[in-house]
Amino acid sequence: MGEAMTNAKKMEKFTEADLAGLRDDLLKSGIDSWQAADLISSFLSGRGYGVSNHAARNAASRMESIGCSLKCLQEELEKLALVM
Repeated sequence: MGEAMTNAKKMEKFTEADLAGLRDDLLKSGIDSWQAADLISSFLSGRGYGVSNHAARNAASRMESIGCSLKCLQEELEKLALVM
């Protein structure tokens, strides 16, 4: 049973190029947390995942405040992505 739970929790690793593109879009000047949440939602939904808009806004704010690396971005996306 433990192995089945572990496999169910495994997430897709997004490509480094995809993560870098998303990170660049998020770092563009003038983008607010609502727009960042929309970008995150679009990124995930384009890959077959659902996401809570509220959770995406919270993640965008967290990432903005800490200057998220690609590894950090991957971890945040894994927390947000809802398997559809």
